[in-house]
Amino acid sequence: MRIEGITVGPFQENSWLVVDEPTRRGVLIDPGDDGDAILAMVQRAGVAIDAIWLTHAHIDHIGAVAAVTRVWDVPVHLHPADIPVWDAAPRVAAMYGLPFDMPERAPDRALADGELLRCGALTFEVRHFPGHAPGLVAFIGQGVAIAGDLLFRGSIGRTDLPLGDPAQMQASLDRFALLPPETVVYPGHGETTTLRDELRANPFLNGTALVRGA
Repeated sequence: MRIEGITVGPFQENSWLVVDEPTRRGVLIDPGDDGDAILAMVQRAGVAIDAIWLTHAHIDHIGAVAAVTRVWDVPVHLHPADIPVWDAAPRVAAMYGLPFDMPERAPDRALADGELLRCGALTFEVRHFPGHAPGLVAFIGQGVAIAGDLLFRGSIGRTDLPLGDPAQMQASLDRFALLPPETVVYPGHGETTTLRDELRANPFLNGTALVRGA
C-alpha cells in the first residue's frame, strides 16, 4: 500500500490518494480543491481510480469532486448524515466569498458504520465518528486511519460549525482512542501523526482537556 497526499485550497486541506500497488488500483479521499493538481497527482502515480471516499462534506473536503468526476466517472461515497452539509456547500462557499464547483450529481453510495470498502486488494472499515460533522467517518485498515477532521496533530476538528456537536465529538474521540496505538493517522489538515503520539501529547486524548460544550 502507498498513500500520497497533496495539500490544497485556502483551508490547506489534505487530499489523500490510497494505492494498492500490486493491482495499480486507487481511491481518492477528500479531493478538496485544485482539481488540476489532484488529477496530476493521480496521473503521476499511474493508477486507475475506482472511487472517491469522503470523510465528510465540508466545502474544503469536496471542492474538487466535480473536477475529478468530470474526468473519471467514479462513484462518490458519503455518509447520509452529511447530505445536508453537502447540499449547503454552495451557500457556505458564498458566505466565505469563495468560488465553488458543485458536482452535478449527489453522492452515489451511502457509507455505513462498520461497512468494509475495497481498494484493489486492500480492505478498509468505515467508522462513524460524528461531532465535527454529523456524517464524519474514518477509513481504517492496514494500520492506518484516514480520519478527516476528527483528530489533528495536537488538536481536533472544530465543533462550533453548523451541525457540529461537542458531546458527539467527545464520544467519538473516546472511541477513536481505543484503536491500536501504533495506528498512523492521516488527518484532514496538518501533519500525519500516530495515535500513540496523540495519546501522549494531545490534550483531548490524554485526559487534560475536554471538548468545550461536551
